[in-house]
Amino acid sequence: MFALRIAALVAAVLATGLTAGVFYAYAISVMPALNRSDDRTIVDVMQKINVVIVNPWFMIAFLGTVAFGILAAVLHLGREHRATLVWIAIALALNVIAFAVTAGFNVPLNDQLAAAGDPAQIADMAAVRANYEAAWVRYNVIRAVVHTLAFLVLCGALFAAGVQQGKAEAAGSAQGVTAYAAPAGLGAPHAAAHTR
Repeated sequence: MFALRIAALVAAVLATGLTAGVFYAYAISVMPALNRSDDRTIVDVMQKINVVIVNPWFMIAFLGTVAFGILAAVLHLGREHRATLVWIAIALALNVIAFAVTAGFNVPLNDQLAAAGDPAQIADMAAVRANYEAAWVRYNVIRAVVHTLAFLVLCGALFAAGVQQGKAEAAGSAQGVTAYAAPAGLGAPHAAAHTR
């Protein structure tokens, strides 16, 4: 069961880290580069990116930030895993917030950009860009920061899980030593009786 709990936790860490990394890359490279481009370029490129980003590789990681977090939380229910569960719950809450930012702000902006149509046919390209770029960049930075915080907290959860497992193994070893030593102690009077 320990292996399953850790596997779910590692999956949550990986999904969150990958998703944070995608949004981080947008924030520090893609959007600053497009900001230096003309209106048609940013509209055209972002329309294309918003289509190709919806692929299994991204969606597994993006949806996994919440799904794997829930799975890890369920597998850590119980008093003996409470310390790890607290870390997981905090990370899950952060991932849900970041997910909500994407669904509530970035996706509608992407839909709005798509609805503007073919860049070659847009009459007021500057207005389309103005209604999209600044807001999208702002919400992308927010979700990147929140997902990154969730990633750090999940790393803390992994550490807490390792500490708990170490304590459990140490306690089990101590009980084994006590159980093994007891018969030897009980046998001492019996051995002494045979020497009389």
